[in-house]
Amino acid sequence: MAILVNGQRVEDREIQEEVARLRPSYEQAFAGLEAGAREAQLLDWSKENVIERVLLRQEAKNSGPAVSAADVDAAFAQLKERYPKIEDLYKELNADGEEQAKAIIELQIKVEHKIAEIYAKTPKLTDAEIADYYEQNKERFASGEQIRVAHIVKYINWQTDEATAHEAVSQAYAEIASGAAFEIVAPKYTDCADRGGDLGYVVRGQLVEEFEDVVFNLNPGQVSDVFRTRFGFHIAKLYDRRPPAVPPLKEVKEQVAQQAAEHKREQALGEYLDSLRSKAKVEEV
Repeated sequence: MAILVNGQRVEDREIQEEVARLRPSYEQAFAGLEAGAREAQLLDWSKENVIERVLLRQEAKNSGPAVSAADVDAAFAQLKERYPKIEDLYKELNADGEEQAKAIIELQIKVEHKIAEIYAKTPKLTDAEIADYYEQNKERFASGEQIRVAHIVKYINWQTDEATAHEAVSQAYAEIASGAAFEIVAPKYTDCADRGGDLGYVVRGQLVEEFEDVVFNLNPGQVSDVFRTRFGFHIAKLYDRRPPAVPPLKEVKEQVAQQAAEHKREQALGEYLDSLRSKAKVEEV
């Protein structure tokens, strides 16, 4: 079913395209809803998104700043480079040819300028707002579990083949298993002797997956068996484990301020769209 937004016709195809775009994330987030209710709400949200986009385009067209032909031509040239055939670009823009494509691009630039104008008018954040955002969203700034780990490594490269690397690390492991201290053995065998192979505190994602799969399953004081990664053979020792924690505001204030500012800009845009929506005439046809 098509809709009219302030007299402008929006075909059902555009709404269904929005449904398809939203569906993957929507179904995951609202999996608990009954299927019929989920589909109805998804359709309503998709329709509202499309209506808001149309209203924003209308407002940008009527009151947005002028866009020079040179800017439109430059944007058109950049887009052409992304498509092997010009027809593919026209299809993506839903345009019949170059003239219509440029008109669509001009309007999109006006929309971008309009959004930038709304963002620019958003009041600067106060320290109180930053602190409040931090308190309301602490989980976003929590650090993951941290571990302090050291390792003995023998790299496999043009100088050291796999068998030689494995033999060296196995000898190191035998000494540790016989009672020698990891910290004494490490400098004798490792290719990473800085700080005795101590990597300091790390969180998941900082090291290669094969290494993390081993060390994050050790207990403090425990030494691993010999294991292989893409780099070579290793033995690791876990020294300490810190649970996830939320750092104090002073340590993450810049990050909090960036997220809070983005949130405030999105709120401002949402309020602007709500204002347009409250005055719009929308009807199904």
